[in-house]
Amino acid sequence: MPLTPEVLIAQGESVAWLGSLDVSFTTDEEPWFTVDGIDSPRQIGSDGSGGAFVLLPSQNVLYVSSEGRAGIIAESFEAFVQLVIARPYWLDILKFSAGGDLPEMRHAADELEATLDDEDDVNEAREEIRRGLDLPDSSDPVGALYDAVAASDAIVRATDGSPFTTLFNRFSIDNSPMLRNAAA
Repeated sequence: MPLTPEVLIAQGESVAWLGSLDVSFTTDEEPWFTVDGIDSPRQIGSDGSGGAFVLLPSQNVLYVSSEGRAGIIAESFEAFVQLVIARPYWLDILKFSAGGDLPEMRHAADELEATLDDEDDVNEAREEIRRGLDLPDSSDPVGALYDAVAASDAIVRATDGSPFTTLFNRFSIDNSPMLRNAAA
């Protein structure tokens, strides 16, 4: 049976572990964005920064940030959960993507993994979620994230009608003195 939001919610312990990776499956009451061509976007969760996760009719997962950026981040709900498990700092990978450069994203992922303050807690959460949901490891979570965002064709708009921009940001790890040599 494919992993769906409903199947996940029934697994309360896995939901709690995902919460430790900054994913909540509560939704906003009032929509603060629209998605062109979709009458009622199905928000399935949020993160601590105010962003929203939306399950599209195509089953892709769309992320809408509170800072005016949006894009598809996973080809399915299961791929989304695998991404969050493998790279809970996936949003920072996009921040340091140098405008959508896959090698830079891989470099950012390595540097970010090396800076985890709570590495034992994150690894425990990863194991518990995979075990609880019987999920395999994602073979290339950064590549899958890149592919999803690069192919994203969803147009998200603020309530005033202005379009959101891509999730790829222009920064690179070399722009961050804290992260520049973290994995060394």
